[in-house]
Amino acid sequence: MRRGRYGRWGRAAAVLALTAAAVGAGEPPRPARCAGSVPYTAGTGGYAVYRIPAVVRTPAGTLLAFAEGRVHGAGDAGAVDLVLRRSSDGGCSWGPLSVVAAGHGDTRGNPAPVVDPASGDVVLLSSGNAGTATERAVLQGRVDAAHGRRVYVQRSTDDGRGFSAPRDITASVKRADWRWYATGPGHALALTHGRYAGRLVVPANHSAAPAPGSTDTGREPRHYGAHALLSDDGGRSWRIGYVDASYDGQVNSNESTVAELPDGGLYFGTRDQLGDAPGNRADSRSGDGGATLDRPYAPQPALASVPVVQGSALYVSGPGSGRPGLLLFSAPSVPGRRAAEALWTSTDGGRTLTRALTLSPRPAAYSDLVRVDAETVGVLYETGVRGPYESIAFRRVPLDRLSPARPAGVRPG
Repeated sequence: MRRGRYGRWGRAAAVLALTAAAVGAGEPPRPARCAGSVPYTAGTGGYAVYRIPAVVRTPAGTLLAFAEGRVHGAGDAGAVDLVLRRSSDGGCSWGPLSVVAAGHGDTRGNPAPVVDPASGDVVLLSSGNAGTATERAVLQGRVDAAHGRRVYVQRSTDDGRGFSAPRDITASVKRADWRWYATGPGHALALTHGRYAGRLVVPANHSAAPAPGSTDTGREPRHYGAHALLSDDGGRSWRIGYVDASYDGQVNSNESTVAELPDGGLYFGTRDQLGDAPGNRADSRSGDGGATLDRPYAPQPALASVPVVQGSALYVSGPGSGRPGLLLFSAPSVPGRRAAEALWTSTDGGRTLTRALTLSPRPAAYSDLVRVDAETVGVLYETGVRGPYESIAFRRVPLDRLSPARPAGVRPG
């Protein structure tokens, strides 16, 4: 492993973690005073790089921070394990690293965790392939089904302390003509109200093989598409929901995210993987719990500054009395460069978004959002000093910093 390359980064991240926690020497972490922490640092714990964060909060209030532990370097292919750290103090400190799904030299990742509201169990979807299979080789159809992308589900009944062995559900959720496949990455969604309450919705993406007789080679990005996975029995069985299968090169929907709106509708956002449409982000909505989209994905002009990168969406009710709920979106905010992690807010279900806060001007890439408590959200995101893959940091953000001003005459609850 190239541990020496990351030595200085590790020391820098450790300093950042202590600064973010804002605690004195020898004092235990205090959530009320904690601004953030760094659960993953490159070159530590047996992994050269940690990437692809995902985070959920359990019914007990525990935060579960998932990531890919990449053994040899930052590349997507090769020996990659799916790893986890737990926090019982709102993300100020983290327990020891555990391996949730070991690759044993193959690739395991793209975590998409969700809490089943009926049982309180943590349901984790992920995907993987043989360590020798690259994304380009899969896209071009040069990898057989046994070594190509597979989809797995696991379950924890003990607040994330342990998970069942990965169960292969590929046959239920991957069409025969799909080549590339990825769950999430980032948290999935459990619907909380309306006709589809209790349904688990996992955003995912795929690539399709060219039509028979076509001269198109199926190479990226034209054949990328997004879709959703649905479960109405707590994650025990799965089926495919909506499928974006336009493949027209305008919006090449790729890594996607989902949030539930107050009216029971779903907001879907997607990375546009080098499509011809303006910008790099697009969105849509679903009125039937993710089974179909109300309209095709269309560019979101308010996110024109976001580079080609994954992002995260989360709907949160307002803190205290008189505060409106917000749809939040997180991503880097520098056009053409993965840097300056920022948060956008929307009070109209994502039709318009306003950039509300920049967390740091430093390099940044993938992220995931979580509700920490009634007054706080958390952002788990890739960042560093020289590059975005030096660490995965956790930042606590008070909702008061994001919410519109309280209407005149409304007193705090």
